Amino acid sequence: MTVAPRGEKYLGAVDLGGSKILSVVAQGDGRRLGEDRRPTDAEAGPDAVMERIVGSLTEALATAGLGQGDLAAVGICSPGPCDVDAGVISSAPNLPGWRDVPICRYLEERLGVPARLENDANAAALGEHVYGAGRGCRHLIYMTVSTGIGGGLIIDGRLYRGATGVAGELGHMTIEPDGPLCGCGNHGCLEALASGTAIAVQGEELVAQGGSALLARLAQEQGEVTAETVSRAAEQGDIACQGIIQRAGYYLGVGLASYVNIFNPEVIIIGGGLTKAGELLLAPARAEMEARAMREALKAVQLRPAELGDYDGVMGMVALLREGRP
Repeated sequence: MTVAPRGEKYLGAVDLGGSKILSVVAQGDGRRLGEDRRPTDAEAGPDAVMERIVGSLTEALATAGLGQGDLAAVGICSPGPCDVDAGVISSAPNLPGWRDVPICRYLEERLGVPARLENDANAAALGEHVYGAGRGCRHLIYMTVSTGIGGGLIIDGRLYRGATGVAGELGHMTIEPDGPLCGCGNHGCLEALASGTAIAVQGEELVAQGGSALLARLAQEQGEVTAETVSRAAEQGDIACQGIIQRAGYYLGVGLASYVNIFNPEVIIIGGGLTKAGELLLAPARAEMEARAMREALKAVQLRPAELGDYDGVMGMVALLREGRP
């Protein structure tokens, strides 16, 4: 971490998740000066979690040798739909009781500085655009592939939210109309076919059918079948588990080809925990994208791994605060 110069004002940013809160204090150029991570304790409800957010920001300031008086503004990104203009989290997956929570008003009253809100996938797209793998690009897609599949769009250098603020739901493109049920209620979404959840479901079916002794053993050690256990079994040479990962990569590539044709991006940045499967997932995705995308659109696009890791959302909020972006 960089030592904070005295007399300046700094930007606070928070990534609120279902299991963890990550807070950073940074300069406008992206240098992180202090940070704090702590469990969300979401079951305690919105009021308790918001107080934990304030505590996390306070600790991030302290690690940089700063106090609340050194803050210029704070930004927070959250999963699920939110009203960015009103600063209200409309609802949030994995955060019980979070319905129309005025998070920005709360933070402004507690910290005495302006607060901004953004969806976490949009913030991640902005973070990668300004500070990560999308530096210098004006047209990019950010895609996170983990428990679910989400994303954000940068069009002509600006974050694109759509008419009602929910643009970028990349995981909910229908790939197979009669495919498996998705958490959104639709059938055959990309998320239902290529996410970590989808891989875990297929792994459970494989174990139930007696199709992989290795996966069964790994699952018993961990207590359940997850995308991670399927990936570990695949890395250890299990053919059936390799097939599950590769099939997810195939569906991912089908989706990528459509995004290339629709948006004609310079770069598609892929992040999220599932990318740890590496080329077992990405090679079939790349091959299918190249086989299906229109030739002229394909000329411009590169697939790149995300660079910022856990910091993509908070750095997106730093960029948003720094530039006063709409």
